[in-house]
Amino acid sequence: MRTILRLFATTSCLMPMVALAAEPASPSETAADATADGAATNEILVIGQGEVRQTQTVTAVQLAQLAPGTSPFKAIENLPSVNFQAADPFGAYEWATRLSIRGFNQNALGFTLDGVPLGDASYGNVNGLHVSRAITTENIGTIEVSQGAGALGTQATNNLGGTVLYTSTDPLDHFAVDANGTLGSWDDRRSFVRVNLGTHDGPRGYVSYVYSASDKWKGTGQQKQQMADAKIVVPLGSATELTGYFDYSDRKENDYQDMSQDMIDRLGYRWDNVSNDYALAVAAGQAYQNGTDLPSPYATVDDAYFNAAGLRTDYLGYVGLTSQLSEAVTFKAKGYYHRNDGMGIWYTPYVASSNGSTLSIRTTEYGIRRGGGTADVTAKLGDNTLSAGGWFESNAFNQARRYYDTASDTDPGYGLLDRPTDPFYTQWEGDYLTTTWQYYVQDTWTRGNLTLNGGWKGFSVAEKADAVVAGLATGKITSKDWFQPSFGANYRLGHGSEIYASFSQATQAFTAAGTSGPFSTTQDGFDAIKDELKPQSSDTYEVGYRYADAWLSATLGAYLVNFHNRLLAVTTGSGIEGNPSVLQNVGGVRSLGLEALLHARLSGALGATLSYSYNDSTYRDDVTTYASDNTATVTQLRGKTVVDAPRHMARAELAYDDEALFGRIGVDYMSKRAYTYTNDQWVGGRALVDASLGYRFANSVTRSPIEVQVNVTNLFDTHYVATVGTNGFSNSGDAQTLSVGAPRAVFGTIKLSY
Repeated sequence: MRTILRLFATTSCLMPMVALAAEPASPSETAADATADGAATNEILVIGQGEVRQTQTVTAVQLAQLAPGTSPFKAIENLPSVNFQAADPFGAYEWATRLSIRGFNQNALGFTLDGVPLGDASYGNVNGLHVSRAITTENIGTIEVSQGAGALGTQATNNLGGTVLYTSTDPLDHFAVDANGTLGSWDDRRSFVRVNLGTHDGPRGYVSYVYSASDKWKGTGQQKQQMADAKIVVPLGSATELTGYFDYSDRKENDYQDMSQDMIDRLGYRWDNVSNDYALAVAAGQAYQNGTDLPSPYATVDDAYFNAAGLRTDYLGYVGLTSQLSEAVTFKAKGYYHRNDGMGIWYTPYVASSNGSTLSIRTTEYGIRRGGGTADVTAKLGDNTLSAGGWFESNAFNQARRYYDTASDTDPGYGLLDRPTDPFYTQWEGDYLTTTWQYYVQDTWTRGNLTLNGGWKGFSVAEKADAVVAGLATGKITSKDWFQPSFGANYRLGHGSEIYASFSQATQAFTAAGTSGPFSTTQDGFDAIKDELKPQSSDTYEVGYRYADAWLSATLGAYLVNFHNRLLAVTTGSGIEGNPSVLQNVGGVRSLGLEALLHARLSGALGATLSYSYNDSTYRDDVTTYASDNTATVTQLRGKTVVDAPRHMARAELAYDDEALFGRIGVDYMSKRAYTYTNDQWVGGRALVDASLGYRFANSVTRSPIEVQVNVTNLFDTHYVATVGTNGFSNSGDAQTLSVGAPRAVFGTIKLSY
């Protein structure tokens, strides 16, 4: 408690630095303005005025300033404590895409689209899909970020460290066509079209289609995606509305090679897999299998592979009902379904084909069939706003590890983005059934300048693993926590100023898969931990200050997070080999930090955004691991910095828009990051600059001016390490778990609206 008081005192002392006067529109009002008639207001973010916790909302205006096809994650990287990294200019390559908030990686963050759970946004997502496959960027209306544990009603059982909530745009009430096309570096080409039909008082809807393809910026291969979205809104009388949404995505991407610092120094920044030289890959495999010298420039057989790729096909849909039961009571219900078929491909030198070829194709295959429903009721009773709701999901997940023959040592037999067929060996295959029940209850009481919010949520997540082909653990395990409290207060000081404080407790459910979670081990390993393993949990304390008027928005906050029962997967061998791991609880983490955000309108057309975050995340316990002979090893971690948790992040952006000429330039700074638990390996800090420039040509033909835009990423062509931990983290020593960032890239876009 003394720590919290000191943080609050520090925050209070800094308040005069940003104090001015008045109050902006609410997030919901801004979101409505941003999507009305297909035109966005000039507001790019809302700082959560009136909320009891740290919250910001980014509007479609910010998304539109990025090169089309850019990950929605990049639109929120200017917010304090948000760390987004990617190996390509768009953040599209999912293996190396990472989002963390306050030192919590994306596995500990909650993601939803219109209230439909998206899972944890990881590459091998077992219970959802990445947002870039759930909705195309042009159809996103708002993105709400809560840096803490988030709202109680969020449909997620893993949000220890924050939530990212996406909202799709609503259809217009008239006919409209929007289209854009992009060309750019590395033969990037992308086209988008959306057709809208609707009436003022009747049904309205849109359907959109996007095709994108881009060569990798190094090596050989492509990133390709086709995507179709559709949304319909149907009024059912004056007080009820039915909404339907459908998304189809077919994504194919060739991998970039994971690097170590030694590989970067020895082989160079642009080193990659040898997908244009099958003979070299075969020669390396033969040398490894025969115990002879590897061909130049290989130092290890893992320096480069012939090819690796990720293939994902998704179908996502929901039907929702909103009804105003009375002037005071609103009811919402939604049912959804998601189907995924995916495959991760690797041409491995470790296992030969059954036909005698040196290389074989190893896959990890995914099949998700999940459906569920949500329901919420909200009642305004005097000074109180009461709400309660529930969420149910049944997720049938199938995962398998298989091997396929290459054609010969002179012909791989498949294209770089083809799905192999007819496996010669299935190492393991499992069916994993996850049943989730969650509920929440909360009350918001407002009188005068004071708002109090309190409530709790609870869940039970039951997981069952059955073997289709034996190889990994089977059995049952349940994560259960029926009481996770949250409460906070907001006091409006007047003239646009307010202070807030909150506390939230959250628990993270286990995951059920062959490559992660308690079942990703041997049967003996699972039997040893199933009754002892505890789910991870966090306690988040926040205090802060906000200010907003017509020209200035600012927020300053401090937080303390105590993270309990940290789970560590102990594995052996290189990350890509996928050896069984054993989960164990290894202690806690403490995160202490400061966040500041300032958005100023310097004139009618010129604006500036500044953000800074300080994060001190450290392990609180040493870690003891046990070998197969029960020999104990103690790793000294107490007081060490958490991996991939930079202490300092700062962003500055200057934007100009006079409704004809528009542009922006931004600088993104990040301090050094550790990529071993003992902190003996670090990647250095870096500063990146992005810029864009555009012009809108008014005319009498199109619904709005024709827009031409040029985006430049990494303007000064900086060489840097982007993502750390692509193959996990080790206790010490250099490891092949880094992705280098993309060099300078230029993209040109034209946008039309009819």
